[in-house]
Amino acid sequence: MKFFVDTADIKEIKELHDLGLLDGVTTNPSLILKSGGKIAEVTKQICDIVEGPVSAEVVATEFKQMMAEAEVLAKIATNVCIKVPLTLDGLKACKTIRTEMKRMVNVTLCFSANQALLAAKAGASFISPFVGRIDDTGSDGMELISEIRTIYDNYDFKTEILTASVRTVNHVKQAALIGADVVTAPPATLKALVN
Repeated sequence: MKFFVDTADIKEIKELHDLGLLDGVTTNPSLILKSGGKIAEVTKQICDIVEGPVSAEVVATEFKQMMAEAEVLAKIATNVCIKVPLTLDGLKACKTIRTEMKRMVNVTLCFSANQALLAAKAGASFISPFVGRIDDTGSDGMELISEIRTIYDNYDFKTEILTASVRTVNHVKQAALIGADVVTAPPATLKALVN
């Protein structure tokens, strides 16, 4: 299983990288805002530390604007993974980014197996189901991970399941048992795995 850290905190990223625990990073505009930096600058700093995928998110909601933002993000570094929302425009952007720009795409804000199926069909490199947010609704977020794993295995999709909105070490354990490809979690959750 791959470990990504969900943060834009350069110090935390360096620390986890130096421990040999880090395979990638996920960010979003609010995490970067908390860090006090600008998207391009912070993303570049992260890419200078981490060799694996660094998800940087578009903020646009319409296809043309998503593509314009994707082009800017792609110029930052070769390991930038463009993060798009799971909407019809986001799926169109995913397909276009994969086929025309030849870049990794993380389709985010997944809350159902049907959505994950659409993302895989669009060629997503990663699908990000939000298990913690699903748990908040009274449903079982890990059940969604299991459903996606079954669907992707049934049809040999190459899209990796990137378990997101991880809040506990139990989420990490359950994702590993189910066979999720990646877990992205806050630094404190990844460090708590040692206990």
